[in-house]
Amino acid sequence: MTFHSILFEKTEDSVKKETPEAPVFFVDLNLDQVIEAITARKEEYNLKPFFYTSLKDIDTIKYRQEVMRDLENETLLEKIESFAQKMRVMRRCLALADKLYYKYHKEGWFLEAVEIYCDAVNCLVHDLSLADLKSFGLLAFREYVMNYAKSDRFTLLQAETKKLKADLSTVKYCLLIKGNSVKVRKYESEMDYSAEVEKTFEKFKQGAVKDYQVKLPMGSGMNHVEAQILDLVARLYPDIFLNLDDFCTKNSHFVDETIAVFDREIQFYIAYLEYVETFKRAGLKFCYPQVSNTCKEVYSYEGFDLALAYKLINENSSVVCNDFYLKDKERILVVTGPNQGGKTTFARTFGQLHYLASLGCPVPGREAQLFLFDSLFTHFEKEENIQNLRGKLEDDLIRIYHILDQATSNSILIMNEIFTSTTLRDGVFLSKKIMEKIIQLDLLCVWVTFLDELASFSEKTVSMASTVVPENPALRTYKIVRGPADGLAYAIAIAEKYRLTYNRLKERLKL
Repeated sequence: MTFHSILFEKTEDSVKKETPEAPVFFVDLNLDQVIEAITARKEEYNLKPFFYTSLKDIDTIKYRQEVMRDLENETLLEKIESFAQKMRVMRRCLALADKLYYKYHKEGWFLEAVEIYCDAVNCLVHDLSLADLKSFGLLAFREYVMNYAKSDRFTLLQAETKKLKADLSTVKYCLLIKGNSVKVRKYESEMDYSAEVEKTFEKFKQGAVKDYQVKLPMGSGMNHVEAQILDLVARLYPDIFLNLDDFCTKNSHFVDETIAVFDREIQFYIAYLEYVETFKRAGLKFCYPQVSNTCKEVYSYEGFDLALAYKLINENSSVVCNDFYLKDKERILVVTGPNQGGKTTFARTFGQLHYLASLGCPVPGREAQLFLFDSLFTHFEKEENIQNLRGKLEDDLIRIYHILDQATSNSILIMNEIFTSTTLRDGVFLSKKIMEKIIQLDLLCVWVTFLDELASFSEKTVSMASTVVPENPALRTYKIVRGPADGLAYAIAIAEKYRLTYNRLKERLKL
């Protein structure tokens, strides 16, 4: 069993360049907010590039899903976090050593870092040996780290570290201070007067009294006098300090590279699971989706927009979940209905689910089957940009042209309120032309629109509508359901808003 990476099953995948910038569709789908919340407390690991890089093969997605399932075991997760904490302390010691000026002071902190590293590895080996692992990734890593702990490289490092710590603990010396003169010599079994001093003042001891001692901060700094004293001590024990010099020189790169990579990569899973826990505590569900790169019959039950749900949970508000499915020849969800009814949120949910599934992560919802796309495109309404000197309609057309020119049958397209700046007639005409191209490409699409005519365009289109409370059309349910596009409820709500219903007009005319 060979281990390369806890994020990538294949060697060639693990060496691919990480994506440094967020994909262009992140802002439209609010995925920028989602990833920001996930990685907020893990900045030192630079996890965002992992979340910016979607996977393109099913095997790696399953590989990650298995690891994620293993890490749902609270005991295992706690042990991995304990290892990570020790590695963080080790890095702080090394960072401190780099900043220090005096030689033996630097070497002392370096030795401390090595000791912490050895302890971290040994504890991890012990904890993983007791864990009931199922995933190939963690099983392979366990085998790797166990073999590493038995290797000559590590056992020698550990033995030398222990010996040096033991030798340094034997260093004892005396300071003879007279005026501005300081002499250093070996300790010669002189009497320790501390016990005598305590005995002398014992008679003044009272019962429990208020402690007026001031706790001074423990600093890591060393002034020039202390450094000179330490240099003199080193001259008293030349062999020990020479061994310390040699140890630091030959072990300058003591951290195993594979373990260091694991320490960073495992945080991808930990950060996501910590984020998910927020929603689970609120009663929301997550599932491991079935992912296919051939079958376009997708579905999700009780899915929700992560960014919006995160905000609502923090406000102690309820979260509305929605379902969708596409079967047989169906490819396009056309979503209509009144404004502020949850249509855009539904479209974002569709995109978020597919993107998170492409990372190998569990997704919001009770159950899901999703499609592994080659590219994900979004076309959301944007304000006019005065710098490009294009009108809104022209900008819409140019943007959608570039999208359709790049899209393939394995792409996903999410559009929100396109052609709102033109007349109804022109909007219908242009939208139908684009719909024909989408159908020709046979790609998956969610199209939020105010044009009811698109909902029944072909056998590949499915009409979904945001619903309102029947007794009060002005109230939104935020539920998006399958059904024919019907602008009636929307029209009534608008008429009610502006007091133009039949009853309101009668009342006004009476006046």
